[in-house]
Amino acid sequence: MIQDLGFGIRMLLKHRGFTAVAVLTIALGVGANTALFSVVDAVLLKKLPVSDPDRLVLFRATWDRE
Repeated sequence: MIQDLGFGIRMLLKHRGFTAVAVLTIALGVGANTALFSVVDAVLLKKLPVSDPDRLVLFRATWDRE
């Protein structure tokens, strides 16, 4: 296994363009996943910071311009 890791590292150092693209792709994937989970956690998973969230009501006002 150590030989395989050494070979992999040598190949990554030899092909720097491929290594840069691979690292950038992984970084963007991890960043996007973290951002998406943070939004879902804040919007859907956490309770609202009120004493009785079941009693909240949404009011909407509409009117005609005439």
